[in-house]
Amino acid sequence: MLKNFLYLLILLSFAFVSINAQTQNNADTVMILPFENTSDKPEFNWVGESFALSLSELLKLPSINVVPNSQRKIVQQRLRIPLTNLPSLATSLKLAREANATLLISGRYNIVPAQGDTAATLNVIAKIIRVNEGRFLNEELPDGRRITRDINLNDALGNLQTMQGQIAYQILYQRDKALPFSQNQLIETANKVPGRAFEAYIKGLLTPALEARENYFKNAMRLYTEATPDGTFADAALELGHLYLNQRKFAESIDSFERVINANQQCKAKAKGENKIAQCNDESFAESSFYIGLIQWQKDNYEQALAVLRPLAEDLKLTSVYNVLGAIAVQASRAEKKNEAKSAALLNEGLELLKRAAESAPEDVNIRFNYGMGLFLAGDYPNSSSQFKPVLAASPRDGEAYYLLSKALAAQNDVTAPAVDNQARTFLTLNNRYANLEKEWLRSKTIGDLNLRVEQPQRKDFVSVVLIRKNALPVQTAVNETEGLLAQARTLFKNGNDDEAMAILRRVLAGEPMSAESYSILGKIHLRRGDRDQAVSSFKTAIFWDNRQIDAHVSLGKIYIDKGDCLQVKNYSASAIEISPENQDAIALQRQAERCSK
Repeated sequence: MLKNFLYLLILLSFAFVSINAQTQNNADTVMILPFENTSDKPEFNWVGESFALSLSELLKLPSINVVPNSQRKIVQQRLRIPLTNLPSLATSLKLAREANATLLISGRYNIVPAQGDTAATLNVIAKIIRVNEGRFLNEELPDGRRITRDINLNDALGNLQTMQGQIAYQILYQRDKALPFSQNQLIETANKVPGRAFEAYIKGLLTPALEARENYFKNAMRLYTEATPDGTFADAALELGHLYLNQRKFAESIDSFERVINANQQCKAKAKGENKIAQCNDESFAESSFYIGLIQWQKDNYEQALAVLRPLAEDLKLTSVYNVLGAIAVQASRAEKKNEAKSAALLNEGLELLKRAAESAPEDVNIRFNYGMGLFLAGDYPNSSSQFKPVLAASPRDGEAYYLLSKALAAQNDVTAPAVDNQARTFLTLNNRYANLEKEWLRSKTIGDLNLRVEQPQRKDFVSVVLIRKNALPVQTAVNETEGLLAQARTLFKNGNDDEAMAILRRVLAGEPMSAESYSILGKIHLRRGDRDQAVSSFKTAIFWDNRQIDAHVSLGKIYIDKGDCLQVKNYSASAIEISPENQDAIALQRQAERCSK
């Protein structure tokens, strides 16, 4: 029987090593698509984006690479896959392969609205697809059969964060049954927004009455701040900003949007201070900045609008921002009457931005019109003409484009100018539009009554204009980040700052649950506090993940000396000496073990 047991133990050991080696050598790259809303209630579309963002964060583990939500959108843009429509399975696989993903997570959900005392409920079905094989991930049952198991959950919409944690755990569990953490631990990580604040936020999203909606969002922000004094509930602030914008309460709207921007800046500053890669919501930052810029432009505050949007254009690759910022710069140039040098500088800035926008979206006729008009104002009539021609090819009744093209051609003594001018007369008859434009042109050779074209995107389409460019520093490895945090924890422990050290160690274990040294330091903290049972548990966990944690062996030996368990003292003394025969603590423990056994 003993021989059979040892044989089985050897087999299990080889299997454990084999599985771990396979896991390390075959790390998956995961892409998560927004989940599909099948409830025929577009007001719940935000839930699908929420799944994509949350799962992208929760699945970031040492053994898994995750395609960031923003990077996925850049790939979609490159492949010309609309961001406002969910792609088919075949297109999704093409998208995943382009991003070098090996696993694709897709899902759909149905919302049952609240009725009476019954809260709104959410039913979610998620699927895991192996990209290279183009098939759903399956698992082997004890009897040898292989099955495909969908992830199917049903719960109150207010428990959305918990459901996201459950789905993340199920994804990881189907991929690898030997997870070093529990589902509850991942759910705790998913619930990053305090429960009462999240509940108020959800109620605000679901409430059509404007006053009640406003109060819910304000309450959500207050509850969040009470639980996290230095934090801002950016999602609630963003919704509040749009609520005020739709009511044309511009000052209140700007204040709310600025809260989102400040939260993003605090997030990046904190990540930089902790030597971590920032995982901040750049899309909310971009959206808030974009709308502040539009508000300032609508109020003819060109300088303020430029100040807000310039950093956005520098940090993010946004076609619509290039267009808006270019149009504002050109408009500011036209409004500057006193300083010719400043006017020329603004016009040059506008042209450069509009050129980028035109190169990014050559089919956008409004961008083409704006770029052509900017070139016209700069006196570059040949290039201006080349911009208006495709505008007219796409919109052959555009009288303003005909008018500007006719003047540009006339400046080049082009014989077709009169014919183009006749077209302008034909399509600018309403309210004597052509006559008024011509009167100004003959008097001052200006086109002050012609405006640049900027369409404010609807929120549902904003995702299609916010394309994040992650050209930041190369991503540091999880190991480097963990080492930095562990160094902080060691120093804090050495200086007696146990609470701060434990906070750092919890962060390490959230991203690196197999960090043996983290458990070893935790054991020392528990031991210093007199909690020997917790200390023993932490030290044994450290040894489980890394048997060469000599401090854990020595500490366990000392604990068992106090307990009078000489056999355990001898065992841990022997293992410590085996790891490091010259270690003074191990040698001291060996002497104590010899006296204990006598």
